[in-house]
Amino acid sequence: MGNRQPRSWIVPEELWSLIKPLVPVPAPKLVEGRPRVPDRQALCGILSVLHTGIQWECLPQELGFGSGMTCWRRLAAWHEAGVWNRLHAVLLKELRSKTQLDWSRAVIDSSPIRAGSAGPKSGPSPVDRARPGSKQHVLTNGQGIPLAVSLTGGNRNDVTQLLPLLDKVPAIAGQAGRPRRRPDALLAERGYHHDKYRRLLWQRGIRPVIAERGQPHGSGLGIFRYVVKRTVSWLHGFRRLPIRWERRDDIHEAFLGIAVCLITHRHVQRLCQGPSGM
Repeated sequence: MGNRQPRSWIVPEELWSLIKPLVPVPAPKLVEGRPRVPDRQALCGILSVLHTGIQWECLPQELGFGSGMTCWRRLAAWHEAGVWNRLHAVLLKELRSKTQLDWSRAVIDSSPIRAGSAGPKSGPSPVDRARPGSKQHVLTNGQGIPLAVSLTGGNRNDVTQLLPLLDKVPAIAGQAGRPRRRPDALLAERGYHHDKYRRLLWQRGIRPVIAERGQPHGSGLGIFRYVVKRTVSWLHGFRRLPIRWERRDDIHEAFLGIAVCLITHRHVQRLCQGPSGM
């Protein structure tokens, strides 16, 4: 069969048409120098790192990505400009406009990951002998489509991210009436059980469906909660995400944001356009 190179870094034209208007226009160069690497090619380099886990300095420049440092700077700048949050909102709007976004329930969970070194939003992991670690917190809808993600230190309690994740869900238009950002119910394991947060969910008009501590296992929520586990598995299919190699938290959060957009885009393709693309 030969050595066929993976092409997971290629940005399809349909996806690039959504990203391009969101990318900040670069400031004009004041002095002559090497031509600026086109944004689309830099994004291909970023996706290569995300998909393969390769180190920045090992990016093959012969593929036109530019240097690893160029791609790194572009990733940091686009994350600071909110490109991935806005792209995610665009994709969710597309799903809602096709009535393909299930708001009947949302599901929340977290995944501890090892950190290569200590840094912001890392801490002693209780599941890894107090080595440096972080937690990826994920909120999905009833279909497993990611609505919001966040990053904290590995020693943070899961319940502390319940409300922040709900607050990160964008206001999603796409249908007549006001944009929507609240699910009807929130499902969670017993780690999120706390009377205070149950009350706060009711105040927001969200019905808490949370397993209670001290009760026998077998709450029956597993048949609904598996979707968030599957989404975490999808995220960790991007080889840069199961271990946090970046000391800077914003760079890892940028990778998380891109992965969330790619997963949501796959749902858009499958549900709205039929099987194709990535």
